[in-house]
Amino acid sequence: MSEHFLPGPPPVALTLRRSARARRISLRISQLDGRVTLTLPNGAREAEALSFAREKESWIRDHLAARGADLQVGPGALLPIEGRDRQLVPATGRRVVLGPERIEVPGPAVAARLQGWLRQLARDRLTAAADHYAALLGKGYSRITLRDTRSRWGSCSSQGALMFSWRLILAPPEVLRYVAAHEVAHLAEMNHSAAFWAQVARIYGPYEAPRHWLRQHGADLHRIRFDG
Repeated sequence: MSEHFLPGPPPVALTLRRSARARRISLRISQLDGRVTLTLPNGAREAEALSFAREKESWIRDHLAARGADLQVGPGALLPIEGRDRQLVPATGRRVVLGPERIEVPGPAVAARLQGWLRQLARDRLTAAADHYAALLGKGYSRITLRDTRSRWGSCSSQGALMFSWRLILAPPEVLRYVAAHEVAHLAEMNHSAAFWAQVARIYGPYEAPRHWLRQHGADLHRIRFDG
């Protein structure tokens, strides 16, 4: 893969990747992070791909504008924690303090410090939820891991290993609990059959509202950037 830019206000980063299966140059914009990817057949020249991107520049910029801007985490930023907006405030103490309207984070690396704190809070909340739903289901799981996944909010392996996106801590608590129940239900049904959804309903209750929330707002959680 290689990185290039479309010049302009602002410049647009382009990722060029080659694929043996590609028959022509194709263009994709991720709705999660706004990444613009050009896929090239092995025999195509990079100059051809960049020319193709320039021809599609208006389309690219229109789609990026419709997607909305990323939120860079830093002092003064307003970001959701357990579904409630809090303002990030630099602190002089030694620990992160979460209040009803603000979150105080010691520096100097405020964004990195907050991300680590959120991951730990997510682990605590997801472990408690998974334990609760596994007990209701009558089945145990082998372990829990947290990742920053783009394509799914959670998974359950055939060995009973649960994986969750730590960004669920940014969603309302009922959404986090729904995802935990969803993955725990796979311990009994490794599919999405009617029997599976019956297990979700049995251990969680009505799940339509949190499922809909993820479909409508889940991508927004990936626009919160901690890499500044």
